[in-house]
Amino acid sequence: MDTYKLLLMLIFCLWCINAGTYDGSLLDKMKSFFSPLEQFDIITILPVWIFDFEFTITNLTTTLISVIILGFIFFFLFYDQKLLPKSWQIVLENIYLITFRIVTEQIGHVGFIYFPFLLALFTWILFLNLFSMFPYAFAATSHLVWTLYFSLSICLGIFFVGIFSHGVKFLKLFVPEVPLALYPLMITIEILSYIIRSFSLAIRLSANIIAGHTLVHILAEFVSVLCSLKKMIVVLPYVLLFAIFILELGVACLQAYIFLTLICMYLNDSIHLAEH
Repeated sequence: MDTYKLLLMLIFCLWCINAGTYDGSLLDKMKSFFSPLEQFDIITILPVWIFDFEFTITNLTTTLISVIILGFIFFFLFYDQKLLPKSWQIVLENIYLITFRIVTEQIGHVGFIYFPFLLALFTWILFLNLFSMFPYAFAATSHLVWTLYFSLSICLGIFFVGIFSHGVKFLKLFVPEVPLALYPLMITIEILSYIIRSFSLAIRLSANIIAGHTLVHILAEFVSVLCSLKKMIVVLPYVLLFAIFILELGVACLQAYIFLTLICMYLNDSIHLAEH
């Protein structure tokens, strides 16, 4: 296992030198390359500067490009439907049906106008989570800034949906039915809770991805240490590692499901104001 790691480090060093990314601190980066948190680091692959504007290609860039390509393949294959679906078509149809069921249950038929966006959002989060499960892949959804950007922009859009749909009456959402003396306190609490939902949405996704990936990495390192003990039977650690990996796959799918469900609930608050 140590020889395997040294070989990977040597190949990575030679590739970085040939790509022109050696900046004198490559050895320091290699020391933390196999740490439990290395998969959350943004690493420069190819620095690009055009007229004092930086267009550097990082592992985040390659991840986003890869997921976008997978998204195009997803929608391309979806239109090539057959009467008797094959295994890949069954997966695609299940993704479509899951999104359709969530939109129907949380919003109703009025939410069908937002279905293309919600389907693209669910597919985007799901592919980002699953793509991060590949060896040495970058976990984009583990970065709080990234998830916070999505949650804040989407929640802001949902707020404007309510304003455009109901006008000033939408502000009644922040005015609960309480005695007049409690209005200042309760309105403040309602506004803060409406804002905090964006942060909770981002933190939930980011924290679960970080915890799951770190746990899988630590257990993998533990199994590699046990493998170095030639006289020790390591069947049980491998079974445990496989079970945790399957659990992390389930968490990746579940977090995309929860993210979409909460977005639909927030969108339902903006559309069906009369029910609140």
